[in-house]
Amino acid sequence: MTQNNSNTIPESSQFLQRHSVLIRIWHWLTFIIISALMITVLLTSTLMNPRKNSVMVQDQLKAKGVIVTMEQASSVAREFEDSMWNVHKHLGYGLVFLFLARILIEFVAPGEEKVYSRVKKASGLFKNHEGNNSEYMHFIWVKRGYLLFYTFIFIMIITGIGLALEHDVSSLEKMHRAIKEVHSFCQIFIYGFVLLHLFGVIIIENRNAKAIVSGMINGNK
Repeated sequence: MTQNNSNTIPESSQFLQRHSVLIRIWHWLTFIIISALMITVLLTSTLMNPRKNSVMVQDQLKAKGVIVTMEQASSVAREFEDSMWNVHKHLGYGLVFLFLARILIEFVAPGEEKVYSRVKKASGLFKNHEGNNSEYMHFIWVKRGYLLFYTFIFIMIITGIGLALEHDVSSLEKMHRAIKEVHSFCQIFIYGFVLLHLFGVIIIENRNAKAIVSGMINGNK
């Protein structure tokens, strides 16, 4: 029997949640896709930055006896950037599919596994607990954080589709700057959320709630 103290949450704890196979598959696929999107953004803004690579292309060609202008070198460097953004775009389509799949899962998932039900349950636990509410407050804010996460994912997807289709829809191309700024802001939030989530899971796994990671592997069943 697991002893309940300030540093340990027992397996029967109300914080322990079960996850269906569909939720677990969705969770890990989404983690993979978002991680891959983060990598493409990081590579495009660093190793494949055309401003930095233009000089390298020009110098390398010059060393081989080929003289090109900075504009020509920049065109070559942008091909690498465009290729990476193309990968980013296709990963984005994958995220669109996963988001739609999550909506479908919400309809077919058992009542206790629905996002709304879990947020409602978290609120109830906080209101009904008579002792120290710190852990319960943390629990409810985590659930509310997931709602915020889904909201920003939705906005990022809509703006991402707008950027992907802007060359085919003139009205979207005119709004390029505004759409890109909103998309970039949502990206920062999502990537920050993922990193914070990982950091939080590592801390909690080493402190008290060791069923979080295993729960997303075996469902806590």
